[in-house]
Amino acid sequence: MREGNKHTLSRYQFVAPFYNVMEWPVEQLWYKRWRRKLWAHVNGPKVLEIGVGTGKNIPHYPKNLEITGIDLSSGMLKKAKKLSSAYANNHIHLRVMDAQQMEFTDNTFDDAVATFVFCSVPDPVRGLKEALRVTKPGGKLHLLEHMRSRNQSLGKVMDKLDKPFHYLSGVHIARRTVVNVKMSGWELTDVRDLNPTGIFRRIEAVKPRQ
Repeated sequence: MREGNKHTLSRYQFVAPFYNVMEWPVEQLWYKRWRRKLWAHVNGPKVLEIGVGTGKNIPHYPKNLEITGIDLSSGMLKKAKKLSSAYANNHIHLRVMDAQQMEFTDNTFDDAVATFVFCSVPDPVRGLKEALRVTKPGGKLHLLEHMRSRNQSLGKVMDKLDKPFHYLSGVHIARRTVVNVKMSGWELTDVRDLNPTGIFRRIEAVKPRQ
């Protein structure tokens, strides 16, 4: 396993038992609403969720989709599997897998989704290229992400705090995810700020047709 993966995995395995409690306030205030709106734009029918975590998106899955969820942490995925059993309207398959090296053939999925994931993937461009590879031409990428603020003063503070924050949590707070999506070969179709600082954004992109 790559060194970056080891660090990220160790942090998420550690917080898995109390992750939902830790994030409950922001989930109720903002994330739940943003998740619901994002999933309203996912058509499938074959969908990949990258970084399914403890399954916070599962209650928002549109009905009658075939959804494959992957996560690096078996501890996080254990909670997602327990939750998925309550949603019989979808075919849900959950697997432990590295987003940077997926075990799927090219052009497998109609849509790819990730929420607050590419802040912690060690090599985000590699992970986004993998998402591109396994998505069909014309298929869409749907992201909710937090990233470096558009405000330059706040952005500089985030740059300074990024390394210690990552060491403690496995999460980067100063990623430039919109740029990373472009670099990975996706064609951006929509980027929306979800708060005034631009830290939280919803990103949509499409895989170019050959």
